[in-house]
Amino acid sequence: QVQVVESGGGLVQPGGSLRLSCAASGFRYSIYAMGWYRQTPGKQREFVATIITAGGKTNYADSVKGRFTIPSDNAKNTVYLQMNNLKPGDAAVYYCRVDTIQAQNWGQGTQVTVSS
Repeated sequence: QVQVVESGGGLVQPGGSLRLSCAASGFRYSIYAMGWYRQTPGKQREFVATIITAGGKTNYADSVKGRFTIPSDNAKNTVYLQMNNLKPGDAAVYYCRVDTIQAQNWGQGTQVTVSS
């Protein structure tokens, strides 16, 4: 059974840091990319960061470059989102997406709140 499970969300003050985790399991096909997206009420889900598992190439949204990183542990099929210098505009539900040749697989999301 395919599972994509995010964790690590919570409340953080502006300027603070938070680390999200995404663990993937049960995949029949090889995972070729893992990424993070976020969504706020009334808006479309937007791209945050992604990593290609073979080679480790990363890509970031302009809004998070220099503040967020997306390290991964391929042996554990786990990807992280290290978020530094968080801003109120970063508050959202963060979703992990796991890509195989068969499908894109989404997690249930984890809430990140940035507030003083």
